[in-house]
Amino acid sequence: MAGGNRRGECRDKRRRRLAPAIGLLFLAPWVGEFLLGSSPIQHLPAAVVLLLPLYGGGALLIREIARRTGRGYPAIVLLGAAYGVIEAGLLDQSMFNPAFAESPDGTDVPGPAFITAANNALGYVAGHAIWSITVPVAMTELLTREGTAAPWLGKFGLAATVLLYVTGGAIVFSFIYAEYRFMAEPAQLAGAAAIAMLLVAASFAVRSNRDAPVRSTGKEAKPWMVGAGSFLASSVFVARPENGAGMVFGALLLVAAWFVVGHWSRASWWSVRHRAALVSGATLTCAWTGFMVTYLLWPGDRIAWLGNGLFALMAIALIVMMAKRAKRAEEADGTGERTD
Repeated sequence: MAGGNRRGECRDKRRRRLAPAIGLLFLAPWVGEFLLGSSPIQHLPAAVVLLLPLYGGGALLIREIARRTGRGYPAIVLLGAAYGVIEAGLLDQSMFNPAFAESPDGTDVPGPAFITAANNALGYVAGHAIWSITVPVAMTELLTREGTAAPWLGKFGLAATVLLYVTGGAIVFSFIYAEYRFMAEPAQLAGAAAIAMLLVAASFAVRSNRDAPVRSTGKEAKPWMVGAGSFLASSVFVARPENGAGMVFGALLLVAAWFVVGHWSRASWWSVRHRAALVSGATLTCAWTGFMVTYLLWPGDRIAWLGNGLFALMAIALIVMMAKRAKRAEEADGTGERTD
């Protein structure tokens, strides 16, 4: 009888860990494509074939690598940036394809070509790192009952995730090449591959906040302040001008955000509620960006507008759920779970 109970408990534990893994598979393409407005709601069924393997498989693989090696969100962000370079530089090659440098009305974006390319590359890489990878991973971890640092997959699940991601990459490359018949120069592909490898190496070199000393800072930043700052900073980054000044400002803003969040997350007052607020601010930016993208690309598509509204309401519901779970976690141990 005791053996049967233990087997039942093991099965329950596996199911509890498998559920967030499956949730992340769907959440990553939903945040990175549909909430962000890159794809309208009509394309949602096709996402299961085209986007879930790449986005979902990539996000789950990055999360498992980071957690299995004892690393936290700094590593996840850097691995997400590597993911962005691989997708935009090697798979859909939007970094180099001139067709992706056009404005929504089909005309070229004004300004020097190299500035436009650099600004687009910054947007692609940062966008994937933040909204395709880090936000879905953090959101899923905040919504799950298991500890955020625990791996969700066994060896078979991890191998299946690798296969899923590779298959997704092959599918996206094939579809984009069939549409544009474009292939970047060998030097461009080699450069993108080298940058991706450097980012992966950096993710293993960066120190986890768990290993960093906790700092006793002066005044505590309330969770709502963290959320407001996250929303403001991410919104400014999205709305930056598409010129040289916007590129430089965007890069400086990302660097500043990296250091500010890193400093906050090592403070003695940092808790799971602050982390939930940080993720919520970035998620709300993603929601309003979806409306802006629809206005630019499909202004007369009523179904697309309806989808924006539905996705925004879903995002708000997820934010409320994260806040409730974070509050319960904080009340359970008195201070909340302090992770990076």
